[in-house]
Amino acid sequence: MGGYSPATTGFSLALKKMGDRLTARFGRDVDVKYVYNILDLGYRADDILWLVESGVLTLGFQSSSYLTERVPELGIADLPFLFPDTASARAAMDGPLGRLLVKRIEAGMDYRILGWFENGFRHVSNRHRPVRLPADLKGMTIRVLPSKVQERTFELLGAVPKVMDLTEAIEAVKAGTLDAQENPFFNTVTYGVHNFHRFHTATSHFYLSRPIFFHRPTFDAWPKELQAEMRAAVTEAVAFQRDAHVKEEEDAAAAIRKAGGEILELTSDQHKAFVTAVTPIYGEARKQYSKELLALVNF
Repeated sequence: MGGYSPATTGFSLALKKMGDRLTARFGRDVDVKYVYNILDLGYRADDILWLVESGVLTLGFQSSSYLTERVPELGIADLPFLFPDTASARAAMDGPLGRLLVKRIEAGMDYRILGWFENGFRHVSNRHRPVRLPADLKGMTIRVLPSKVQERTFELLGAVPKVMDLTEAIEAVKAGTLDAQENPFFNTVTYGVHNFHRFHTATSHFYLSRPIFFHRPTFDAWPKELQAEMRAAVTEAVAFQRDAHVKEEEDAAAAIRKAGGEILELTSDQHKAFVTAVTPIYGEARKQYSKELLALVNF
């Protein structure tokens, strides 16, 4: 099992929770190994996709945006301000929307998807100035995930989006060649961005999930009892990781402030200005995605 975050994070601890459950049930009949952070081995964050699809790793996770090039319909989950709160987002990903996206992923990639970790709501940070309105982003270069929807969102907000892998973005932030980035507060702190960006705004512009994917030929070849136990282990681990994420976000916000960072909370009028600025993307989405998908989201 592999990921791309330190062993102390909720994501890594959730992997360990899965493995512990399998070992408790099957003892020496299973052999579980962990690569908590593939970045430590010189890989890029997006390498986890081929590492699992080729069977080098059995299980991994990655933000769904990384899959949109091969499964374009996943882009619907990247739409800005799609969910009003965490409860609504979780219900959607655990419900009909998530199940349909699983079908699309499994039809387009050699994965078996068993659940969704929570990457959570994303916020903007930058090295130049406070961001209260879209106009404050004008001309700023900002790193985005490999998603046409995310690129388009920040174009509409007046920024200059640049698709970059996590490893590239971290280096650019350190070098001062990238003006801004967007992430949950926890990711911002985990990768040390808060040491270089003073200004943070709780925009909550995207809510992203991380599908938990298996090398399908391996999973499908397992005995049925092992498959069933793994499914139960994933369900348990998802609940654990989501609970951990709430605390991790709170702790990360405190870490940002301790490092001298400023976190701005948008007023209702300021939030409305961001939503208004990206409104064209919703009309574009209605032309791009199937009626079946569109019926499962509200915008």
